[in-house]
Amino acid sequence: MTAVPEMRVSGPVVALPARTGLRTGPARIVAVAGSITELTRPESDLARILDSVGVADLLVACEDGPGPLCAPTPLFSYLDYPDYDDDPDPVDVDPVDVDPVDLDYDEDEDDQGGTGWTAPEPREPVEPMAARDGDELPGVRLHRLGLPQLSASSEDDLVAAMSELVGFDPEPGVYCLAPITAPDDAARSVLVRAAERIAQVYGLPLLRYRCLELAVVPGEG
Repeated sequence: MTAVPEMRVSGPVVALPARTGLRTGPARIVAVAGSITELTRPESDLARILDSVGVADLLVACEDGPGPLCAPTPLFSYLDYPDYDDDPDPVDVDPVDVDPVDLDYDEDEDDQGGTGWTAPEPREPVEPMAARDGDELPGVRLHRLGLPQLSASSEDDLVAAMSELVGFDPEPGVYCLAPITAPDDAARSVLVRAAERIAQVYGLPLLRYRCLELAVVPGEG
């Protein structure tokens, strides 16, 4: 009989996944918009994209004003209304003639009787929210440049402001976000050129979002 030296049996071999370090999406977005209207309008593509990212810095070039991207938001101030405190002849309302208000919002026959109107069903899926001033979008930080309007001379100011938001040595996963190109829109072209310069200098990916398109309705006659 030949003696065989004892051999220890090793445990099962487990394959460990390699660390690729690749990201599936942006970790932070540096975006630019002409005005806050682009973020707050219904079905805003800009709000949809920013809402899907953890952290975003949005540079708002100018306040609501003239121009395709700076269209004013129609607001009605209480100063436009007369001072009802000075009314010499107040109207007396008989409480008996006033219908009671249903504060429970219960669905009964009186809620819809005689109107022929039925509350619409909620849409599925629900459209992305539009933030009032960016506060309803978690992780979005607003930066207002405060330009009176967008012109060719505004491009350098936009580049300088976006450069500060990107940082001297941006971390991995930083993306730029700019409007889609529109050659016939001079104001939007300024935003696009500024974002393209930032993306080229820093070597960042550049994403695009759809903007509010103003339709021109021809008048009669």
